[in-house]
Amino acid sequence: MANLKQLAQSLGLSITTVSRALDGYADVSAATRERVREAADKVGYRPNASARRLRRQRAELVAVTLPSDPGHIGPPHFLDMLSGCAEHLAAAGLNLVIAPVPRGESELDICRRFVDGRRVDAMLLVRTKRRDERVEFLQSRGIPFVTNGRTESLLPHPFIDGDGFAGFRAATLRFHATGHRRIGHIAGPQEYYFAHDRCCGWRAAMEECGLATDLCAEGAPLEQGGYLAALELLRQPSRPTALVCATDEMAIGALRALREVDGGNQISIVGHDDLPMGAFTSPPLSTMRMTGENLGASFASLLLRAIAGEPAEELQELHAIEFVDRDSHRRPLKAA
Repeated sequence: MANLKQLAQSLGLSITTVSRALDGYADVSAATRERVREAADKVGYRPNASARRLRRQRAELVAVTLPSDPGHIGPPHFLDMLSGCAEHLAAAGLNLVIAPVPRGESELDICRRFVDGRRVDAMLLVRTKRRDERVEFLQSRGIPFVTNGRTESLLPHPFIDGDGFAGFRAATLRFHATGHRRIGHIAGPQEYYFAHDRCCGWRAAMEECGLATDLCAEGAPLEQGGYLAALELLRQPSRPTALVCATDEMAIGALRALREVDGGNQISIVGHDDLPMGAFTSPPLSTMRMTGENLGASFASLLLRAIAGEPAEELQELHAIEFVDRDSHRRPLKAA
């Protein structure tokens, strides 16, 4: 197989011209680019990928870090979104690399490693915190990125998120309209933006209705967290008649607690995320979900536009939340 020098000699062109032709630079005529590509194919020449990346000052990689703590990645269907994102990035010549964070390290450590080593063109951040050090770091370095969720950053940044405030406000008002007055909230960790946003929506609805906001318990966004938080609320002298849960996994844990305490027939419940398993709980779990089709393609599109330098303000998508009507919110209402 010929090397670059031999290929250039066979064509009567300089090494620089052949290299730039293979990299698709517009300062080389289309006819010359085609002639070089045909000759390269004929002799089996393939450019060195690492060298090409160095010349272009591009890594041709987008990285997403996944925390090692269970429950802090996002709902299970998030992996389907990553698959769709990877497919659309590949069509643009970029690879999506998933980097699990080793125990004992932080996601910020991994971000620094990628950025300082010039290993990525952009990053995708998941499960954002209200004050997110990853966002602040990438903004300070001028690295393109998109977040799955908002933050409280003073500087705008690209994101895709669901309007958890509006969704949880609406779910709470729905319970109120059907006669519930003791409506509890099982909240996720409040340092996470999604959990805080959803909690604020519940609290706003309760205050609109003139109801107390004391029936709130926080836990990890997993079945165990929901189970323990539900037990805490069920021990209250004035127990809730309805529960709005930050995630479906927490709601499923709460259902277990309800079965253990009162047979599971006394308290209405709703979750968020529309996990497939929710349709098979007993009773089937009423829930909420973010609207929008093919979110993987949407994330890929925002990443490519961020890499191209579009303003962050134009790369923000806030999706509505819709209610998924099943059975768990219809429990018989006892005296409230």
